[in-house]
Amino acid sequence: MPAPLASYVESWHPEPVTDEDALPPGPVAALSALLDLPADAAESGDPLPPLWQWLYFLHWPPQQALGPDGHLRDARFLPPVPDRRRMFAGGRCEIAEPLRVGEPAERVSSLTAVTPKQGRSGELLFVTERQEFRQNGRTCLVEEQDIVYRSGDGSASRHPAAVDDTAVPEPEGPWRLPLRPDETLLFRFSALTANAHRIHYDTPYCREVEGCPGLVVHGPLLALLMLEPVRANAPERQVRSLSYRLHRPAFVGERLLADGASSAGHAQLRVATHREARHATAEVTFG
Repeated sequence: MPAPLASYVESWHPEPVTDEDALPPGPVAALSALLDLPADAAESGDPLPPLWQWLYFLHWPPQQALGPDGHLRDARFLPPVPDRRRMFAGGRCEIAEPLRVGEPAERVSSLTAVTPKQGRSGELLFVTERQEFRQNGRTCLVEEQDIVYRSGDGSASRHPAAVDDTAVPEPEGPWRLPLRPDETLLFRFSALTANAHRIHYDTPYCREVEGCPGLVVHGPLLALLMLEPVRANAPERQVRSLSYRLHRPAFVGERLLADGASSAGHAQLRVATHREARHATAEVTFG
């Protein structure tokens, strides 16, 4: 029997790390172009949209530091488990005040929790990383990300055998943003977020190693898409908190719909395809 995952992390207590970034407007302009927005979402001095901090504080390691899946072999907040597989599960964000584009910022990253659980595919390790973002000596927002790790392949995943690029999801909410991601969009988003995971650009790897019918749409991209209807339909409202969960992967070529609705100071959001009503879900609280 393999050793339990908890045994590998009993003495794993990585120290916090601090990074700095000038938050230049270039990445905002690049993501705005990727999403075909009519104008840049923010310019120097403007508030950075929620979760767009993912465009900053990027790490570009040496090529030799990457593993066979494109992820880093070792890093401060990667748990030391054998044959590690990584899945982005979701997160939360509290916004006291938005970060400002073009103003130097500091990020303090730390490990919050490491929790072993039993899943359908075997033992899983849930790791929560906390990030505090500061500008001008003030803590502007605090984010937590939940990452799930497993050792080895686990049981066979329940992905569709092929991608249907014609079927359209049924809408639920009045706020709607349709999108059909293609290979170019995934490639550009990988570059914008320094993401070298092969599931987003290497089709043979996806099919032969991961058992997917095609390239996988980034979980962070699904989260960002859910917030775009909020920006488009309630641009004057300040997002004070948000939480999001990633339930099932979506694949390149599928027709996605990010939709939602607002009531009583909150907004409920989701990403759907014709085969799954909730690939991702989110809740936003307005100030």
